Amino acid sequence: MMISTKGRYALRVMIDLAKCGGEAPVSLRDIAERQNISMKYLEAIIAMLNKAGFVESYRGKAGGYKLARAPKDYTANEILVLTEGTLAPVACIDSGCERSRECVTLPLWQKLDSVIEGYLGGVTLEDIIDGKI
Repeated sequence: MMISTKGRYALRVMIDLAKCGGEAPVSLRDIAERQNISMKYLEAIIAMLNKAGFVESYRGKAGGYKLARAPKDYTANEILVLTEGTLAPVACIDSGCERSRECVTLPLWQKLDSVIEGYLGGVTLEDIIDGKI
């Protein structure tokens, strides 16, 4: 499993919104500058987060984006699964395999998948911001 820049940047964007958000929406330009992400790439990431309901968009002169929920209500796992599609260490975890009945390594991969999901599912944006990881 390798987390792509899309997943890493989405996590950074969500952390940025959690840190800088509040009552006023945060502009993409400000996020792009702070996180050193190109506007074009940031727009694609924020569109994905918005479509999934992770962020709310606000139009107008003071427009921008805010988290849809509190930072404690987002896990690293849900953000990374949204952007990556899967965090499975091997393809057969998600898609199955004709050898799964006799595959002696399948339990290893299933356990690793469970550990990854358990760990990332237990880490919230708030935990990251507070340095609790």
